[in-house]
Amino acid sequence: MFIMPHIQQLQKIASQVRRDIIRMVTGAQSGHPGGSLSSTDFLTALFFHVLDHDPKRWTPEGKDVDMFFLSIGHISPAYYSILARSGYFDCAELSTFRKLGSRLQGHPSTEKGLPGVHVATGSLGQGLSVAIGAALAKKRNGDPHYVYALVGDGECGEGQIWEAALFAAHHQVDNLIVLTDWNGQQIDGKVDDVCGLGDLERLWKSFCWETIVVPGHDMLAILDGFDKAKAMSNKGKPVMMLMKTQMGRGVDFMCGTNEWHGKATNKEQAVRALSQLEETLGDY
Repeated sequence: MFIMPHIQQLQKIASQVRRDIIRMVTGAQSGHPGGSLSSTDFLTALFFHVLDHDPKRWTPEGKDVDMFFLSIGHISPAYYSILARSGYFDCAELSTFRKLGSRLQGHPSTEKGLPGVHVATGSLGQGLSVAIGAALAKKRNGDPHYVYALVGDGECGEGQIWEAALFAAHHQVDNLIVLTDWNGQQIDGKVDDVCGLGDLERLWKSFCWETIVVPGHDMLAILDGFDKAKAMSNKGKPVMMLMKTQMGRGVDFMCGTNEWHGKATNKEQAVRALSQLEETLGDY
């Protein structure tokens, strides 16, 4: 049973993360706010409730802790905010997003050793394969921890996603929990119009994965979904959590459209967006 004060605290963190996203892309005049905003709630739940991790003892190898891989690397604003708010690096560094020489590049990079990032991602489809490899390594090394990964529904148009899906099922990579941000939008329009995949739940089940659908903005349902996913794991199949979300969630003029997939807000738009998002942890 999840108590309401805990749910409310996670919601407050998510609100601050959304503020960070808007401020980061506005400051850089570059970035991908739409998918970052749609993924905020379940990433907050993952890092602040579910994941067994400790920023103080983080290593690239991820030994004896849960690991997370952001396959859909362009939603780095959400990832960076979550990492900073979790204690991996100072929140003040968020102001360097996409700046020359910054550790916070448009896609997560390992070149400068940013804590929390195990591998450079952003070439769509590849992050899932790396996560599967990490999960296999944990199984063979006797490490009981989980590996989590996040893909996008638009990203699932990449053939490598389905090659990886087949591999994970065949090799019974059952310590792997993957999330899909199922917001129905990608850079060129609606996913169903660009390269429709139909019913993702049915599709992933056909690839022999355990599959659940979760309302991706309902914090209580998200936490319950993670509990169900963990209960399904370690039984011979990888697990897919399909998070039903809205692109641009939290900002009225961004919500439900692909227009803000990869476009930054100007100063006036940022003021309007921030007026809809409560500052809860203090802006960087």
